[in-house]
Amino acid sequence: MGLDLGKINIKRFADGEIYVQLQESVRGCDVFLVQPTCPPANENLMELLIMIDACRRASAKNITAVIPYFGYARADRKSQGRESIAAKLVANLITGAGANRVIACDLHSGQSMGYFDIPIDHVYGQPVILDYLASKTICSNDLVVVSPDVGGVARARAFAKKLSDAPLAIVDKRRHEHNVAEVMNLIGDVRGKVAVMLDDMIDTAGTIAKGAELLHKEGAREVYACSTHAVFSPPAIERLSSGLFQEVIITNTIPVSEQNYFPQLTVLSVANLLGETIWRVHDDSSVSSIFQ
Repeated sequence: MGLDLGKINIKRFADGEIYVQLQESVRGCDVFLVQPTCPPANENLMELLIMIDACRRASAKNITAVIPYFGYARADRKSQGRESIAAKLVANLITGAGANRVIACDLHSGQSMGYFDIPIDHVYGQPVILDYLASKTICSNDLVVVSPDVGGVARARAFAKKLSDAPLAIVDKRRHEHNVAEVMNLIGDVRGKVAVMLDDMIDTAGTIAKGAELLHKEGAREVYACSTHAVFSPPAIERLSSGLFQEVIITNTIPVSEQNYFPQLTVLSVANLLGETIWRVHDDSSVSSIFQ
């Protein structure tokens, strides 16, 4: 964006409490706070809330929370009795802290946008991944886009349409408990093809790794894994670097620590995407036209 980063002092007290002080005046300004609520999710979320509060009390004109990765997004409904809908709670906290708008990247489910009582701009990491795949010499006739579960079919279909209108395959997955996936069967044909698996996030990589095993078993020539958010909880790195994938393509919505790099990993930047979105929000221009 060609701008200097705003000056802010963030530190921890001895008991772990967070202290935030803005080091420059923001009175009457359009403030954009960039903070993914990634692991440690609770620390980063609390830091964001206190930063929003500090800006509000410093008389900022508008406060936009730019959240490349929205933590707690998976807790978006009650799948069993007596569960919390934490995504709605976090949306309420951000609104209550004083944010006027939210920019979020690839929410786990679209309905999470409805949890906010303030305007939200939902940006997609797909264009960044599509541009990268287009630069690779993969014959369009050999491509097949694979959704690792039934819930991601709409996302995969939209991706396939933009990727030379590639055919679609679906992995039928039965999950017995959180972070444990069991693959049952494949819907579609991948024999002799280059399979591009698409998901919004990779956490423990159980879903995508078992899906890749099935694709190889069904005769796929190569398997690529594409994801916007690289949460990479153990044992994700072991699963992803085990030789199942030709390449694992992610974006930097979550900072990737040095020990989590492996030879097949490619990290793409969403800086231009978020920068363009911020400019458009500031200028009151259309954001959706970026993705058309």
